[in-house]
Amino acid sequence: PYPEVPAFLRALRESNASEAIKLAFELTVLSATRTSETLLATWSEVDLSTQTWTIPGERMKAGVEHRVPLSSRCVEILTEAQSLAEGSHYVFPGRSGTKPLSGMAFLMALRRMGHNDVTTHGFRSSFRDWAAERTNVPRAVCEAALAHSLRDKTEAAYHRTDLFERRRELMTAWAGFATFDSAAKA
Repeated sequence: PYPEVPAFLRALRESNASEAIKLAFELTVLSATRTSETLLATWSEVDLSTQTWTIPGERMKAGVEHRVPLSSRCVEILTEAQSLAEGSHYVFPGRSGTKPLSGMAFLMALRRMGHNDVTTHGFRSSFRDWAAERTNVPRAVCEAALAHSLRDKTEAAYHRTDLFERRRELMTAWAGFATFDSAAKA
């Protein structure tokens, strides 16, 4: 459930998972991307100056390029990841540096944290539920943030924008919610 995401991210940061896994997992949650999109990310896809991550169509489920607006926290994560990547073209390289982190990395982190009933993909649902219940952002913007394609062929024919700036606002708000430290409020 989305109300539990901030506590989960705090627990993730405090876990004994490797720094690369913690950063990659948090980026996945905050960007509402799929596991493979994060794990296979390369530095050539990331533009920190424009706070944009462009995932090529061949790596997307729908086969269409997807621009991800990066919140300030996502930029911090990627900046930290640069020091860990040690010249690898992968943003989150595995031990050898020539391959990405394993597809099992997040699942094992979840299990070690005692979250046997949670999946990484479920955080996309957490994001979508939060957007529906806590914002007044139009459905089309929320769905575009998840890189979902329009099923209505007529509507899709007239839809010529990726709603990028609207999605930037949404993803910034999501990152603010998901990383909110309740201890700071107290």
